[in-house]
Amino acid sequence: MPASSAYRPDPVYAAFNDAHARAFADPVAPADFPLRKLRHRNQRWAAAVGLETLTDNEWERTFARFEPLPANMGAPLAMRYHGHQFRTYNPDIGDGRGFLFAQMRDGAGRLLDLATKGSGQTPYSRFGDGRLTLKGGVREVLASAMLEAQGVYTSKAFALFETGEALVRHDEPSPTRAAVLTRLSHSHIRFGTFQRLAYLNEPDLMRALVDHAVAAYYPDLLALEGESRIGAFFGEVVRATARLAASWMAAGFVHGVLNTDNMTITGESFDYGPWRFLPSSQPGFTAAYFDHSGLYAFGRQPEAAVWNLAQLGGALNLICADAALNEAISAFPLLYREALREAVFARLGLRVGELESDLPFVQDLLGWMTDSQIGWAQFFHDWFAGRNARRDALYDAAEFALVRAGIEARAAPSDPRLAHPIFAREKPVDLPIEEVEALWAPIAEHDDWRAFDAKLREIEELRVALALNPSPALREKGLTSVLRRGA
Repeated sequence: MPASSAYRPDPVYAAFNDAHARAFADPVAPADFPLRKLRHRNQRWAAAVGLETLTDNEWERTFARFEPLPANMGAPLAMRYHGHQFRTYNPDIGDGRGFLFAQMRDGAGRLLDLATKGSGQTPYSRFGDGRLTLKGGVREVLASAMLEAQGVYTSKAFALFETGEALVRHDEPSPTRAAVLTRLSHSHIRFGTFQRLAYLNEPDLMRALVDHAVAAYYPDLLALEGESRIGAFFGEVVRATARLAASWMAAGFVHGVLNTDNMTITGESFDYGPWRFLPSSQPGFTAAYFDHSGLYAFGRQPEAAVWNLAQLGGALNLICADAALNEAISAFPLLYREALREAVFARLGLRVGELESDLPFVQDLLGWMTDSQIGWAQFFHDWFAGRNARRDALYDAAEFALVRAGIEARAAPSDPRLAHPIFAREKPVDLPIEEVEALWAPIAEHDDWRAFDAKLREIEELRVALALNPSPALREKGLTSVLRRGA
């Protein structure tokens, strides 16, 4: 297999699992699909991990048949974990339709995982079929691309294959088409991974997992020992999670299912089920039709994040005293406010100043957006880099004057990004649920992927134009996204 010189396999989790008698994951076999039709290939991120040189045949063998990559994991691993699901503890979950397939490092030295969704049954499938609908795969490709464009630290939809199976689902017309998705992520270790060990009262395995996580993701903490290392590790997870929650809020994104098994220790957004982007600022807006109490509504996402952190802290309490854990989680409010300021300013292309003056401005801004019900994406498009790109009566109203003054005071004299043609558009690049459904309709009815492909190109154009958080590895190479699909 002609992997490029950038390919740096490093299957550390398989070795860690083997060293502990496979206490953290179970070897599994992928399903044998009747069809393997390529629907999405993320060539930009393939280049970041040295897999861009794979031929179409090799891509299929790797991401539809799951033949092992060179010098990587010999068998996929279904991860063991528990979790709070809508705040009810569930010890009967784990990787029920996915597995960890490979690990490698990118040009910046980050350890990255290739893991699946819809790859077949595992010991944790319970009564599920271990499959993913094609519509679910399409939605995850769209969500991860749009979030990356807006500066959210997210998993990347790496490969999507249609698999030729007919699935029955209660929440969409059935039978429906099936797919298998491979996502590229910074970590597969969830809050629920630690919760499981606390539930089983396994302090030695808990310490081993913390040590592994520190070595793999927070190596600067290796000089610390004992409870100092554990407390510092938890502090880093608190910081990363605060940053994640803030970035969702700045993007106007509603994840929908913020259970503890959907939160990772690296603060990366992943697993997109009933997600939504806001039409306008609505704190009570929910994404999941089954979230009847609004537990994971847009405005409650920071609360959900800190509640989940408290559950992780409670699990770590098995091996660490309260004081160190409480100190770490008590920092969340300030960390979140700082991160929200940075995320909102990045989305608006504004200069960060003194926190004491920036935070009231952010509060005034978000309060005005809620009161006025201006389109969320429209506002950020109109005022990027301090410009006023569109006449709107809301912008002339006295209620907006304070916000306008705050934007103008923080805008740079000039921003070269404004030369990008995307800023000449009257309407923003957006992804409301109505458009998602409109993109799916021609695929479902006529196997017509043109609108989907065009939307991905548009989102990629937005990512390039905003340039919010390019990976160092990609920035060095100057790569752009290439999307490929089988005929």
